Formats: sequence, structure tokens, C-alpha cells
Amino acid sequence: MNSDSSRSHAILTFSIETKQLVELSTVCRSSKLNFVDLAGAERLKQTEALGERKSEAVKINTSLSVLTRVINLLAANKTKQQNNVIPYR
Repeated sequence: MNSDSSRSHAILTFSIETKQLVELSTVCRSSKLNFVDLAGAERLKQTEALGERKSEAVKINTSLSVLTRVINLLAANKTKQQNNVIPYR
């Protein structure tokens, strides 16, 4: 529906580490900040997309579904302290 929109996902991660000497020992702290820009889900009935554009929309929707599954599994693993295999693609 928007000819100027992006057709891809982007993830940018900043990792920051600090080290501080405290009473003859080193204290390390780390932090991570994620910026995520997702392509929008495509509503095929609304866009009336055909051909290559329809195929592209289906792939975007599939990738959003897989990404949702990956994020949910990562969150579940973090809370349960497990190391299950995450289905990255």
C-alpha cells in the first residue's frame, strides 16, 4: 500500500562494556541496546498485490512470523536460564 516503504528488516545492536579498578580488582559491567526496524506486515486483500509484489508480501509476512517465534523463544530461554536451540534463519 506504500510504494516508498522498506521491504526488509534491520537490527542494530550496541554493546557497551566498562571496566573499573576497585580496590585492586576489576569490576566489569556490560549493556546491550537493540534497535529493530521491521518491514510492515502486508495485508494482501487490502493491497491487491499481484505477481512479484504478492510473493514479496508473503515472504515479509513469513519472516515476521518467524522473527516473532525467535524473539519469544529468546525471552523464554532468558527467564528459564535454558540454552534451547533457537531457529534463526
